[in-house]
Amino acid sequence: MSAPGLFISFEGIDGSGKSTQARRLDAALRAQGRETVLTREPGGSPGAEEIRRLLLDGPEDRWSAETEILLFTAARRDHLERVIAPALDAGRVVICDRFADSTRMYQGLGRAALRGLVDRLHTLTIGREPDLTLLIDMDPATGLDRALSRGTGEARFESFGSDMQARMREGFLALAREFPERISTVDGNRAEDTVAAEVLRLVEARLP
Repeated sequence: MSAPGLFISFEGIDGSGKSTQARRLDAALRAQGRETVLTREPGGSPGAEEIRRLLLDGPEDRWSAETEILLFTAARRDHLERVIAPALDAGRVVICDRFADSTRMYQGLGRAALRGLVDRLHTLTIGREPDLTLLIDMDPATGLDRALSRGTGEARFESFGSDMQARMREGFLALAREFPERISTVDGNRAEDTVAAEVLRLVEARLP
């Protein structure tokens, strides 16, 4: 039987470089001959991608904070059922660009004080955390400049401004202190190659 896989998530404020580092980690592990699945949230499965469009298109006040949390949780459940869990059961390394920690921050902290609701829904419907979360820590102003320069058309959360970016950064760092056995903080204010090397070192320490 296949050995259980490893579930890795990348977190950080918008523009922190986490998506780039997730892609680089995927390429590095594939070069070692490992089977990987690179995915993202919100999205990652056909149904979750449909929900992603509902969440990221339109004005900031399109959904109430509570409705937004429900949509994110529904997308995550579908993603878990159809992509993440089957890959882990097959012994693959799953690399996910954002997971539940982003909902804890952006909806639980950013939109309203609803962290408790986020956690209760997660326990009820998801019930799984990554084996390792890599928090790419970035200066908020630099991250915001990067995020707004992308011009992806998915700017709802990138348009919250510098104050929100700073709050999100502090929130992510607080999560790292809350879950030190799971979350490793990586300084993203360095050369991309340097960050990638540290990420790979942290992951290799968890691989069989």
